[in-house]
Amino acid sequence: MSFRDFILLFAVCLVWGLNIVVTRWVVADIGVPPIFFAGIRFAGVALLLLAFLRPKPEDLKMLFLIAMFIGAVHFSLLFMGLQNAEASAASITGQLGAPFSTLMSMAFLGETIGWRRGLGIMLSFAGVVLIAFDPASFTISIGLVYITIAAFVGSVGGILMKRMAPIKALRLQAWVGLFSFAPLLITSSMVETGQLEALSRGGWQLAVAWLFAVVGVSIFGHGGFYTLIKKYDISLLSPLTLMTPVWGVVFGIVLLNEPITARLILGSVISLSGVFVIAVRQNKTLPDAAIVKKMGSGGS
Repeated sequence: MSFRDFILLFAVCLVWGLNIVVTRWVVADIGVPPIFFAGIRFAGVALLLLAFLRPKPEDLKMLFLIAMFIGAVHFSLLFMGLQNAEASAASITGQLGAPFSTLMSMAFLGETIGWRRGLGIMLSFAGVVLIAFDPASFTISIGLVYITIAAFVGSVGGILMKRMAPIKALRLQAWVGLFSFAPLLITSSMVETGQLEALSRGGWQLAVAWLFAVVGVSIFGHGGFYTLIKKYDISLLSPLTLMTPVWGVVFGIVLLNEPITARLILGSVISLSGVFVIAVRQNKTLPDAAIVKKMGSGGS
């Protein structure tokens, strides 16, 4: 990999990691309802990527179903999780998309795995359980449960993409944004309150956070990674994207003053070790576009 492309990947992972912290700040500290924030984010993506909606894909019904899994449902669960979990722990838990995708491809695409990837899957889940479960109080973080479900839902969407012709990242983002924003805003109006008050309270800082999520993450982050995926094998890129949760943990500690605990450190090492094993022995049955979304979802 050239130095220039490595810098691009480094910047993409930094943006994805920072976005976990920014989103946590928006939905937890400012108090913006999570489903509402997901809705206005996708509205912004659809608006800015309007030109990428053409030509119209052939199978709009399947694309709508995929958009619900990797867009509306995935992000609403992810943002609800971030409302109730620390960003550093969420960054690690979000990486469960890798083992879930492998399990889904085994079940539905006939993928076979060896003992190394099997061990990687077990380590991935074991590390997250260690982070999420508090043995002192015998409780488990509900926020990390939401994020785990979000990772599973996103993996189902990736499997569904196998039935579609390959689609470029920005075109996919445009259609996911178009299909997702209305259901999210309608759902928010039925189950959440205080949306306008939260917008007023957030002011220009919330506007900057929204713009960062739309332009920085959805357009630069996913677009930049898709550019790299066309030049390099995914088996090279996947391990390097583990910079994303590392940045998430660092930013969570530095910007949000989240505590560094032995459980977090040990769980992170165990889980990311498992994800690394899975990444270097990449699943060959998933399409590149699904991998792009899976990697991007780790950074929300």
